[in-house]
Amino acid sequence: MRAIVTCLYRRATLPLVDLLRTPDDRFEDLPDFALAPEYVTVGDEGVRVATYADGPEDAPAVLLLHGEPSWSFLYRHVVEALVAAGLRAVAIDLVGFGRSDKPARIADHSYARHVAWITQAVDALGLRDAVLVGQDWGGLIGLRLVAAEPERWAGVVAANTGLPTGDVDMPAVWWQFRKAVEKAEHLDVGRLVASGCARGLGKAERAAYDAPFPDESFKAGPRAMPLLVPTRPDDPENGPNTAAWEALGRYERPFLTAFGDSDPITGAMAPVLREHVPGAAGLDHPLIAQAGHFLQEDAGAELGRVVAAFVASLPAHG
Repeated sequence: MRAIVTCLYRRATLPLVDLLRTPDDRFEDLPDFALAPEYVTVGDEGVRVATYADGPEDAPAVLLLHGEPSWSFLYRHVVEALVAAGLRAVAIDLVGFGRSDKPARIADHSYARHVAWITQAVDALGLRDAVLVGQDWGGLIGLRLVAAEPERWAGVVAANTGLPTGDVDMPAVWWQFRKAVEKAEHLDVGRLVASGCARGLGKAERAAYDAPFPDESFKAGPRAMPLLVPTRPDDPENGPNTAAWEALGRYERPFLTAFGDSDPITGAMAPVLREHVPGAAGLDHPLIAQAGHFLQEDAGAELGRVVAAFVASLPAHG
């Protein structure tokens, strides 16, 4: 059964939103992922957001933000490596994904709203002086958070992500992905994740990515996100993302790019970020071998070790 929570928006243009809630039994027997969720409530809409944490509470924290169409399950091997290094790993399911509430309409999703939801979730968790790790939409959202409050973050790891403004066209392979999502009568989320892995994805892992979505009515988030990427200069997020780029151009705290070597969607962004962000200068930026767009699946333990070494190198934690 699906759970539905109907909430009122304060904006007259969107008077009602149905928030779907995936039943807990969909998340039983997940491979290598036993973290229990804790929840925070964000927005005027009363959206319940799932968060996960492991490792010592007084240890340096790492915030892990996933992208489209995955959820925090993606970071399970990264979390293991971080905890093994004595760090605290914190992950958040984006709204519309994982165990977080799922607005039922595509129109209920916007880039600005997702930034606001995650900002409020970070506030509720009380995270400060943490390292932010963002992949895919986790970076599109996370880099906006860093630009807005640069003093909040001890450092940043950008992993297969970027911050598009719409002034430069997206690569052809991304347009193919967007069109496939738009046209799909049945959106096969597990297959989409598998297609972004260089080393393949097992049946149980595919099922774990399908778990948040009992039927098509739960998939407004995965269907909406490609439509929210700025692809033209008159996009409503061109201004906010351009301002964020300018702020990142002044970000002097350590900024690491850790990209996979087999990601045709975001690979070109790594050198752009390294050249633009002052905090990237002088760092050894790894290119992770045999790792596709979902490098956490292909090389999660390796990425976790990269992030742990980065945290250890920071002035506050070295």
